[in-house]
Amino acid sequence: MRILGIDFGDRSLGLAVSDPLLLTAQGLGRYRTQNKEKDKKYFQELVSRYEISEIVIGLPLRMDGSPGTRVEKTKKFARWLENILRLPITFWDERLTTQQSLKILSGQKTDFRKKKVLKDQIAASLILSSYLESKKAKDDDTQSH
Repeated sequence: MRILGIDFGDRSLGLAVSDPLLLTAQGLGRYRTQNKEKDKKYFQELVSRYEISEIVIGLPLRMDGSPGTRVEKTKKFARWLENILRLPITFWDERLTTQQSLKILSGQKTDFRKKKVLKDQIAASLILSSYLESKKAKDDDTQSH
């Protein structure tokens, strides 16, 4: 089983998936939302194809840790996704992931449109990687006690 990472945006979502051992995150690209029926079908197929067992969605918190203006939209999307997929959803602090992804891309010789697509995918990968590292640290801590 794998974990799906999502960087939520109004019209597009950055996507990443873990490997089966839950050690690494690989970018899956960007999905541009269309309508509820097409979006539902897309996510159902994605979950089936990659054998997704859990979803991690970046939560847009302010630098002080308080909820940002996009938190409610993100939670609404998460509720919709949870209802159609019946999978556990975890929110993960996504502060600075967009800036990190832009920094990663700054040295790349890629056109603006391609960077925009990659930015969302990299942000999703960073969110998922951070979550996987935290999960592994918890597992390691549990095993050492």
